[in-house]
Amino acid sequence: MRVIMLAPPGAGKGTQSERIAARYGVPHISSGDTFRQEMAGQTPLGAQMRGYVDAGDLIPDDLVVRMMRDRIVAAARDSGGYVLDGFPRTLPQAEAAAEIGRETHTSAQAVVYLDASQDVLIARIAGRGEDRADDSAAVARHRLAVYAEHTQPLVDYYTGRGILIKIDAGSPVEAVSEEIFAALDRVNG
Repeated sequence: MRVIMLAPPGAGKGTQSERIAARYGVPHISSGDTFRQEMAGQTPLGAQMRGYVDAGDLIPDDLVVRMMRDRIVAAARDSGGYVLDGFPRTLPQAEAAAEIGRETHTSAQAVVYLDASQDVLIARIAGRGEDRADDSAAVARHRLAVYAEHTQPLVDYYTGRGILIKIDAGSPVEAVSEEIFAALDRVNG
């Protein structure tokens, strides 16, 4: 199973990514974890990324794609799939990932888009850690607005490719998992 996860903050992307990976026996590849590993390991890519992160800038798409490419191809080759969490995050990254998939026969079979109302997402984000500055309701609304601006092109892109599966993430965790599994079982069948 080769799955890309799309979800706003608070929708449960990390939790559901881990559950999908466990069910289908494929690696969960988190771009955030990968970035941290590269920077901590002081690899050449990590050093380049560190410069952007330290300056408060976004890591350029081409650097993100270079970093993720080998991991994705290796996961698909070694386990037959992957669950991508946090990649692609922009339309250029999605287009580059599609090209890599075509070249290496590792294209995503499905994109799971976890969607929930803004009220549900804000409540979840604001309730995660009472002492975290990035979890206030105002910051949560801003994060959701930024997410929507950058993610809508991805939703449209994957809808156009016919591989987007929209899931209501407002339900309890188990119910969301069951809905995802039912949809992915049909794709994998």
